[in-house]
Amino acid sequence: MFTIEHEFDATVVTLVDEGDAPLQEDVVISAFEECVTLEQFDARGNSVQKITLSEAQLLDLAAALDLPEGVYRLHRPDQE
Repeated sequence: MFTIEHEFDATVVTLVDEGDAPLQEDVVISAFEECVTLEQFDARGNSVQKITLSEAQLLDLAAALDLPEGVYRLHRPDQE
């Protein structure tokens, strides 16, 4: 299950783990104009872990989901 919320400065998607245990904590993805953040509560450390991806990293991740094992560099017109 997931939710989508449009806030003032970001679109927030929350992924909720459902099904058989063990379940993972919710993942909150916030898409801002300049970056995307992923946050998940870590019960072991009693803290929220946060990862920030640039737009280029996000595009690389999206491409990587459809590619076989290997090393790649995407061609981007803005990098010329």
